[in-house]
This record gives sequence, structure tokens and C-alpha cells, in this order.
Amino acid sequence: MSENTESRYDWDLFVIGAGSGGVRAARTAAATGARVAVAEDRYLGGTCVNVGCVPKKLYSYAAHFPDAFEDAGGFGWQLSEAPRFDWATLRDNKTGEIKRLNGIYGRLLEGAGVRLVQGRACILDPHTVEVAGETFSAERILVAVGGWPWVPEFPGSELTLTSNEVFDLDTFPERFLVLGGGYIAVEFASIFNGLGSQTHLIYRGDLFLRGFDQQVREFTRDQMAAKGVKLHFETNIERIDQRESGLAVTLTDGEVLEVDAVLAATGRRPHLEGLGLDAMGVELTDSGHVKVNDRFETSLPSILALGDVSGGPELTPVALAEAMHLVAHHFGDTPPAAPLDYRNIATAVFCHPNIGTVGLSEEEAREQCGDIRVYVTDFRPMKHTLSGSQERCLMKLVVDDASDVVVGAHMVGEEAGEVIQGIAIAVRAGLTKADFDATIGIHPTGAEEFVTLRTPTRR
Repeated sequence: MSENTESRYDWDLFVIGAGSGGVRAARTAAATGARVAVAEDRYLGGTCVNVGCVPKKLYSYAAHFPDAFEDAGGFGWQLSEAPRFDWATLRDNKTGEIKRLNGIYGRLLEGAGVRLVQGRACILDPHTVEVAGETFSAERILVAVGGWPWVPEFPGSELTLTSNEVFDLDTFPERFLVLGGGYIAVEFASIFNGLGSQTHLIYRGDLFLRGFDQQVREFTRDQMAAKGVKLHFETNIERIDQRESGLAVTLTDGEVLEVDAVLAATGRRPHLEGLGLDAMGVELTDSGHVKVNDRFETSLPSILALGDVSGGPELTPVALAEAMHLVAHHFGDTPPAAPLDYRNIATAVFCHPNIGTVGLSEEEAREQCGDIRVYVTDFRPMKHTLSGSQERCLMKLVVDDASDVVVGAHMVGEEAGEVIQGIAIAVRAGLTKADFDATIGIHPTGAEEFVTLRTPTRR
């Protein structure tokens, strides 16, 4: 930074939001010698650490134990008494782990020399931020505030929970209803079903997980239903009424369900309220996200944005990658030669069984590539030949016929995310089906199926 810049502003970078993207940008910028401050009004680590990925995965682990207890009998294990689930233990142990992670984030910022300011920030002008009555000037301001749950309005919608509250319920809901059809909806339907709730999932469309491979969606539907989740498609909530015995949920098809809790997993929107962007005329997209260029600059170049507020894939690793790219552009010695590449980003859905996916769906590949080959295997895993479970696994490769490049890989089954993370490297590298075929598998594993698929299922 030039002496002129240092004398003109309090900070080189002022970050609003101490989530994954904001903290990574702050620490990385500080490592270049930049003077950095971060404002946070809620909790360190953002959505992912506090009310997203981390607690969700912990609860997902918990929800798999009933299957493990049941499977154990076929392997000779006899439980001396029936397992009993204690919600308070899970909830409180989760809270303890989150507090530990909050502390780690705080120490990371402190160790990097970043000042943490507590409070909700408001941007007063392109170089000025106010937090809790204190004013700060900065050469660049980064908006990394993430998203906030959105709940549609209908009579009784105020009785619903969002993902912000569902982890910390005082009592366990024996009857649970989820409204929605995305990641959060199918994950929480699986989690509460696994923990022992009588669980309903309500979705207005004909099938959940829009945008995923159609065969993956159908297979997941059937597996979730087999595990006991009661699926209601092409319907919606008309109203919710409080009764002494619980919540009466009236659906648009006329059915009335009585439950103890309703989770509105109906999406998240950029958490921009009160930031002051509208007063300065910062341009938004049609979807309400902050519009940015390849350098993560908004329509006011001194104001930057990344992560869920900017409309890209709403995934923690994406926010981290964006943070690294942003810092390289604005504080690095050599700016990146190309924009951040959002193709072939792997993702997992921690429903039961898990989904792992990378690259193009079969439908997308047919549209983009033309002639394709599709390889599919649908089998009962070896483990369940003794456990007695009827759970099945789906694995699928989508290949561009002209180039032989594997353009998509999909899995529904135990530890799908772990398996697809490795496969994602191959898809990202543009390896061919011949490369997969030449790879010798690890036996006996389910993952070896990805390198032993020889005959196309369809073209």
C-alpha cells in the first residue's frame, strides 16, 4: 500500500461478515501486509459453522446410528437393551463443538492481525462503514454477509421454524414436517426421520432436488420413502393452526396433518437488510443478489462482494475459493490470469442415503454434448447381504461420446460425498472413460464400480 493510501484510510480492507468467505479473505489479505478489520453481528464462522454444514453433518451422523444398530444383528452383535435417543445430549454436545469452532475462528483472525468489530455494519459511502456508532474508513469494503432463511407468507407461517432455530429445539419433535424441496429440506427430512420422528416432506413440485440428475432424484425419492419419510409432492401448505395437541397443517390438496414442528426449508436470500447498499445504488441482479464482475467488484468498484450474497453456487468451498481469488486480484503481486472457474464443482447432499455429484447431469449432457453414453449400476451393497437392509446404491457415469471424456459422475449411497470427492478430481481433469477403465479398482469396495462399468446402459 502506498503512503498516500495509508494516510487516507483507516483500513485497506474492511470486511462485513465473519463467515467462511469473509474470514478467509481477511486472513489472506492480512498476510500480504494489508490492514484489515472484520465486522460481525452474530457469530464467527457464519452459517456453515453455526447453523449450516457443521451442525447438519453432526446431526446426520447421529441419525445414521439407528440403521447401524439394526444392521449389527446380522453380523452377530446383540444389543443388551433397546437403544434410546436423548435429544438434549446431541443438541448440547453440538453446541459445545460450535463454541470451540467459534473460538478457533476468533484466534485465526487475531493471529493474522485482523481487528474484529462486534456489530451490524452499515455502509455510509464507498469508503466508510459505521458499526455500533463507530465510523471506519477503508480503501475497499467487502460484503460477505451470506444469506438468511426466507419463509413464504401464509396463515400461520409465523409458527414455522427455519434452519436458524431447528438445531436448538427445547424438546424433540416426535412428529416433524418439512416444507421445501432443496438440499436443506431433504437433509432435515432424513435427519429427523433417522432420529425417530414421524416425518413428512411437503413439496409443491412433482419431485424434489430440481437441477440434479433426474435418475438421481428418482432413486433418492424411492430410498427415502423406503426409510419411512412420508413424501407429499404437488401440494403446499395452505395454513397452520396452533392446537393443544400440536400444529394442524392444512395442505392445498385438503389433507390435514398434525405435527409438533414445521421446518420451512424454502430457500435463503442475501442478508442485505440495513447494509446501506440500496441507498448508494449498488446494482443487484434480478434474483436480488449483489452483481459483481470477475474481480468481485460491485457497480461501485471500492465495494466488493463474494459468497452467497453474489449469487454463485451457495457452497462453503466456493466462498473460500472466491476469497482467495479476490485477494489475489486486489492485494496480490500477480492478478489471476483467468476468472474463477465454476465448472465441475462437486457437491453432496446429506440425506439418507447420501448423494454425491460432480459435472453434468444426463439431461444437461444430452443438451450440451449431443451424443453421450450413460453407464449405470444399481446394487445392494455387500454390507447389506448380512445386515438384511434393503438399502441400495446408485452409481452413474455420463460420457461425451465424441471425446470419450467423463462429463458427469453421480452416486446415491453410503459415504457418497467421500467417494465423489475423489472422482471429482478426474472429472475436473477431463479424464476419459478409457482412463477410468484403465484404473484398477480397490476390492472389495463399492467405489470400485466407477472403474468397472464397461457396458453402456443407454446412449
